[in-house]
Amino acid sequence: MGRAYEVRKASIQKTGAMKAKLYSTYAKEIYLAAKKGTPEIESNIFLKRVVEKAKKEQVPSDIINRAIEKAKGAQGEDYHEVIYEGFGPGASTLIIKTLTDNVNRTVGMVRAAFNKVNKSLGVTNSVTYNYVHLAVVAFKTTQEKEDEILEKLLEEGIEPIDFEYEEQELTISVAPNDINKTKDILENLIPNIEYDIDEVGMYPKNKVDLNAEDLELFERLYKSLEEIDDVTEIYHNVNNR
Repeated sequence: MGRAYEVRKASIQKTGAMKAKLYSTYAKEIYLAAKKGTPEIESNIFLKRVVEKAKKEQVPSDIINRAIEKAKGAQGEDYHEVIYEGFGPGASTLIIKTLTDNVNRTVGMVRAAFNKVNKSLGVTNSVTYNYVHLAVVAFKTTQEKEDEILEKLLEEGIEPIDFEYEEQELTISVAPNDINKTKDILENLIPNIEYDIDEVGMYPKNKVDLNAEDLELFERLYKSLEEIDDVTEIYHNVNNR
């Protein structure tokens, strides 16, 4: 079974500004997960998984704990996940994921970023129909373990969308709703498993190459979007960046 969609290995955030944004994003996601369910890690699987990812990204424990304690309070920010779709230079498209407590502020900033390069936001589903929503994990394991993992997944009613073993690494793509169950199975089969990739995202069905002029504009747009505090993820279909 070949890998249909490319996945991105998380890059290490190097600058202070990028670290601050990373911490802020995880604080919001942890708060939201804790607010939606029980604000206790062991009894809230969604909170547990977000905290695990935050720790892997070296988010300080005090930031994690403060976000959970904040969710236990009666009052607090009312965050919403809002997705924007846009058309960039050339044939490029972008999907921008945000976590915001002020939708008007966020959409204004996202729209302004597109306006700076004379491009525009699209309506709902104008871009996403060309993307696939997937959960992807990748980890080191043996080829002998590969068959056991696939058998157990199928036995538990999970049919991988992609399942590929290459260079001692197994990459599995599943429907986003199956990711927690998938990880439970993997962690039972492989104690202390370490994920090289652990993400839920939007993956383009097809990618495009931009010419030098369009690529320069695209990079300006991407940087402007990345600098918006409310933006948590940017997905795109550009191959040569």
